Amino acid sequence: MQTLHTLVIIVQILSALAIIGLVLLQHGKGADMGASFGSGASGSLFGATGSSNFLSKATGVAAAIFFAATLGLAVFSSGARKPSGGVMEGVTTVTQPAAASVPASAPAAASAATAASAPASAAGQAGQIPK
Repeated sequence: MQTLHTLVIIVQILSALAIIGLVLLQHGKGADMGASFGSGASGSLFGATGSSNFLSKATGVAAAIFFAATLGLAVFSSGARKPSGGVMEGVTTVTQPAAASVPASAPAAASAATAASAPASAAGQAGQIPK
């Protein structure tokens, strides 16, 4: 399955480069291919009217291949993912033990932990916007 995915990506890149090249080779409505070489329209690179037809058809084929490759990549990528429950699905929460769960043998440590958490909660309340 991975090799097929890689093959579709390569086809898409090659078709994109082909579209870029073919669009750059085409000339505008007012420009004539033969005028750039100093001769008439009959002396143009692909003939009198052949350049617009050939390049237009080749661009259309390259665009169809590009769209098919894009659709194939969309199908591959949608099948590989599982539906998610949300942005916070994989977040793990860390809970701190409450002050009441501190053993009675360490009253100094409990008072130090309570004193350390008091300024943090006061700073959190000071940053709030009053209603």
